Amino acid sequence: MATIDEIRNIRLKKLKAIEAAGNLAYPVFSKRTQTIGEVLDNFSKIKKTIVLAGRLMSLRGHGGLVFGNIQDATGKIQAMFKKDKLGDKEFQFFADNFDVGDFVELKGSLIKTRTKEKTLLADNCRMLAKSLLPLPEKWHGLQDIEERFRKRYLDLIFNKEVKERFLIRSEIIKELRNILEQEGFLEVETPILQPIYGGASARPFKTHLNAQNLDLYLRISPELYLKRLLVAGFEKVYEIGKCFRNEGIDKAHNPDFTMLEFYWAYANHEDLMKFTEKIISSLLKKLFGKTQIEYKNKKLNFKSPLPRIDYEALFKKYTGKEMPKNSNFETIDEIFKKEIRPKIEQPIFVINYPGSAFPLAKPLDSNPTKSASFQFIAAGMEIVKAYSELNNPILQKQKFQDQEKIFKAGFEEAQRMDEDYIEALEYGMPPAAGWGLGIDRLVMLLTNSHSAREIILFPTMKSK
Repeated sequence: MATIDEIRNIRLKKLKAIEAAGNLAYPVFSKRTQTIGEVLDNFSKIKKTIVLAGRLMSLRGHGGLVFGNIQDATGKIQAMFKKDKLGDKEFQFFADNFDVGDFVELKGSLIKTRTKEKTLLADNCRMLAKSLLPLPEKWHGLQDIEERFRKRYLDLIFNKEVKERFLIRSEIIKELRNILEQEGFLEVETPILQPIYGGASARPFKTHLNAQNLDLYLRISPELYLKRLLVAGFEKVYEIGKCFRNEGIDKAHNPDFTMLEFYWAYANHEDLMKFTEKIISSLLKKLFGKTQIEYKNKKLNFKSPLPRIDYEALFKKYTGKEMPKNSNFETIDEIFKKEIRPKIEQPIFVINYPGSAFPLAKPLDSNPTKSASFQFIAAGMEIVKAYSELNNPILQKQKFQDQEKIFKAGFEEAQRMDEDYIEALEYGMPPAAGWGLGIDRLVMLLTNSHSAREIILFPTMKSK
């Protein structure tokens, strides 16, 4: 069996042969008249000569007759190459220089074979892009699963179910936009490079702007800039975009990930629980026609209303102990993340987190030791975090100062003092509620994928 290098050298010779014959191996223009999907859908109605373009996925035959499959993004169709149709010279040129993996343009007419297979009978074939490396023959069963993620372009060619996940991902994001637009939210863009990172508890990535000799951070959240827009008079704003956290990588975490955050003036966290139910219900009905899905061989029911369970009560239920008093939230939350959250399968709202949990959340009017907050959890994953936004600049500054103390004590994920944001609050921000959705985790849930790497096109990978 030939090695990869030997195959590449053979294909390089074919490339030179194509060019020596006066043909372009990588032309600018294609004369495609229809997609393969359009041809398959309208096969009986198409009587004229057509031109298709796509990748050769197979070649088989001998003598004066060769069959192959050509594939584009919309489908696959059989192609027939006959010596008496192409002519001796062109047929031999095709046989000598075209390989599986090449992008080609085929001109011809539609026929059905004796086995009734829809087929393009080619009377002309032209190279659009000569492939120099062979497509792997058994990509679907690769033992080195990480190779699938490193070479996602090959994974998508051969694995229909992988491609389907990313088509669903696109549909999810499109539908989220539709829902928010219908509710009157305005899509905006805020800085990814920020002089002070904020809006979440996380370690940032740091960079440097040479032009201004300025240290900057990749955002860990768009929150503080979106809330500045509430100060400016916008009442419903949202952003879908990448955020970056310099943290560990596991099944639910990637260093760069996609967030949807929205902020809604004059709303509160209870309004957002109802809206969350509406969003999830609309998504599921749009995608699956029902509010029940399967994840890891278990049925999850998202029918409203979903249970609302107090954080402290949940802690006691699963640990059998009262929540430690006077402990910092980080210690308590580690217990919650390791011992409690993985056991939560059915979707619920965990409400009333401790006041120290979210430095940007408003305290509950009825109990200031708790925050007006919730997390939406399903299948052991945090999907949504939301709260009534703290708009008291004096209290917000105090909370930032408390965060600075624990940062200096060694907690690297603490939030930092943002004086400019405090100044913005002093001009007045209306009561509001904010909502953050991890799109990657939602896609995992709705596609029954068990790792974020399965639903991120190009996940972060170690160098081989």
